[in-house]
Amino acid sequence: MGVAGQDLFMGMPSGSLDKKGRACIPANYRQILAAQNTSGVYIRRHPDKPTLECFGEKIFAQFQQAQPAQEDPFFSEAYDDKAYSVFAMTELLAFDDNGRVRLPDDFIAHAGLGETVKFVGMRDKFEIWDPARLVAVNDERLANARKLRKATAAP
Repeated sequence: MGVAGQDLFMGMPSGSLDKKGRACIPANYRQILAAQNTSGVYIRRHPDKPTLECFGEKIFAQFQQAQPAQEDPFFSEAYDDKAYSVFAMTELLAFDDNGRVRLPDDFIAHAGLGETVKFVGMRDKFEIWDPARLVAVNDERLANARKLRKATAAP
């Protein structure tokens, strides 16, 4: 592990989506993905929000380690639900020479992405948002963080 913060997705850099559906992933995010031996970036549609979740091999390793060994891949609905949510809904997208990935059209539609996008660092993963849609979610997440802070504060 390097200098603190260098291996974490942080910040909220802005970017763009060109007419061909290509988004340039921030250089520091690409470096983190490369350090995880990810050949591109894993991207999936968020199941609850109009955003795209992006991650590297680190998240896959955590997901696989978290799966109970007793979950049968052929006879467990819990296994099917988790595997579908992660593996079926995820695409591994390769970078071009300029650090861009071509987002699938259904991913762009799911997140409502236009010309400007916002990358949101979330430690082990990051999200790609339409800036206007992010405003309400930002307020909601900050309000939830305030509630957590108050709930965990010592009396």
